[in-house]
Formats: sequence, C-alpha cells, structure tokens
Amino acid sequence: MTPAPPLQNVTVTPLKIIADDRGRVMHMLRADAPQFQGFGEVYFSVVNPGAVKAWKRHREMTLNLCCVTGALRLVVADDVGGIRDVELGPGRPETYALVTVPPGLWTGFACIGDVPATLANCASMPHDPGEADSLPPDSAKIPYRWP
Repeated sequence: MTPAPPLQNVTVTPLKIIADDRGRVMHMLRADAPQFQGFGEVYFSVVNPGAVKAWKRHREMTLNLCCVTGALRLVVADDVGGIRDVELGPGRPETYALVTVPPGLWTGFACIGDVPATLANCASMPHDPGEADSLPPDSAKIPYRWP
C-alpha cells in the first residue's frame, strides 16, 4: 500500500438545505463537483446513540460522506498519529457538510445525539471487502479515544 495522503487532503464542503413548509431538499454531491471522482455506489450507515463504528481504511475508494439525519462525530486518522474530527448533521447549517476522504486514511464515526444518525456515502467504486482494512475502535494504532 502506498503511504496515506496527508489529512489536509480531506475536504469539508458546506452543503445547502432548501426548506419550505412542505419539507426540504438536502444537497450532497453532483457529478460536476471537484470532489466527484466517479460513481461506485451510494449506501447509508445508521448509527445508534452512543454507538461507534470504527476503524476502516480503504486502499482505493474515495469516500464522500454526509450525515443526513441526527448528529455524528466523524474522525479521520493517518498512520503517523494525525487526527481530524468533524461534527456533522443537518440540525445546524455549519455542520451540514460533505466530507471527502481520499484512500489510505482511517475513518470512524459515532452518533453524538439522542436519536439514530444516518451517514450517506457516495463512494467512488462499488464496495469490495478485500479493498479495506479494519481495526477495533480502541486500537492502540490510532491515538483517538471515543468519548
């Protein structure tokens, strides 16, 4: 595996929510966006309050992550002890965002609200279990402790 890209290559892009009395439209990703690197699949991960889903590192897949319900803490880590964490969710304009994670970085997330949170991923390629590495949430390899 090639060395992980620096955490500076993780981008956080504010997104629009257009709301009226009928409901809302929540933008996520367009084919003409600079982050878009191709379409593999879209999937949703539901996380229960207090639950942690960590750690995963994709060797080839670019992740485009957006929390569409609830609230999440997304943590991205490299192999040299660097950590970046981002609070996500549609409840506040400043936390409704798209986070693009290039291959080679570890990701994990936890529900930080009192209702389940839904994380959407518009992945650059179809899921392939052989393309990713996993570690437990309390791995000593990553210097982050989940609250």
